[in-house]
This record gives sequence, C-alpha cells and structure tokens, in this order.
Amino acid sequence: MDRNKAKRVRQLRRQRHVRRGIVGTAERPRLSVFRSNKHIYAQLIDDLNGVTLAAASSLAIKGEVGYGGNIKAAAAVGKALAEAARARGIDKAAFDRGHYKFHGRVKALAEAATANGLKCSESRKPQPPPGEAKKPAKGEKKPAEGKKEKGKKEKAEAGAPA
Repeated sequence: MDRNKAKRVRQLRRQRHVRRGIVGTAERPRLSVFRSNKHIYAQLIDDLNGVTLAAASSLAIKGEVGYGGNIKAAAAVGKALAEAARARGIDKAAFDRGHYKFHGRVKALAEAATANGLKCSESRKPQPPPGEAKKPAKGEKKPAEGKKEKGKKEKAEAGAPA
C-alpha cells in the first residue's frame, strides 16, 4: 500500500473513533476543526438537520492575523467563532477534533472559543476547588514544609574543614 494511502486510512480510523460519540444538535452543535498547513477552519454543525450554523477561518480574518498557520491565528479563529455563536444564541458545543491531537493549534482554538463564551473544551476529570490542597496518593510521602534540603554543594561545604 502507498505510504500516503496508508496514512489516510489511519487518519480516517482515528476520525471515526473520535466522532463516534459526538452528535451536534441545534442547542449543542458539533464544533468541527480542519487544519491545513497554511490555515485553520472551524464550523458549528447541527448534525440532526445537516446545517452549518456558524463558521470561521484564518482565511476569512487574514488581515487580522497575517499568517494563518500558527497558534495566534487559531486563537483568533476560536474567538471569531465564539462571537458568531453568541450572535446565534449558542453557548455550548461538542468539540470534534477530527483526527488531530488536542494540542497546538487545535487546543488554542478550543481554549480561545471557551474563553470567549462558547463552552467546548470542558475537562472530564473533576477538578478540586482552587482553595483545597491536593492530598497525596496512597504510598506517597507528604512534602516537608519549611525544611530546606541541602544540595550536593552545600553538603560538601558543610563537611569541609573551615
């Protein structure tokens, strides 16, 4: 099999795994991301009716960001998409990263959209309240507070005659 064909087969397999549990509705559309080398595109899709509700791309806001293939452009696209969604009365979305890893430009887009009012990249792990300290796991030692450990140099200096 051709290398590019094998790569595309793996991408489609990952994409199916990611999209298996994601369905966009009118209230909570699917936020689909496409990333090319030069630009990034995002759209809110209602899968039940087969309609694109809002879209944004680095190509459309080119004067604002300059080069469209970096994290700065992805964050601008996330912000523009969140504003378009807010204008349509949408405040939640199901994030569909496709076959891309959730890092770099894809992560920047999701975080910018979330920061501007479109909840799409919520963590699935329950986070402790900000004031609560993390408890050590079973078998872990609690870090000593107020004690300073001596480094190799300090130990050598302490043992050397003065």
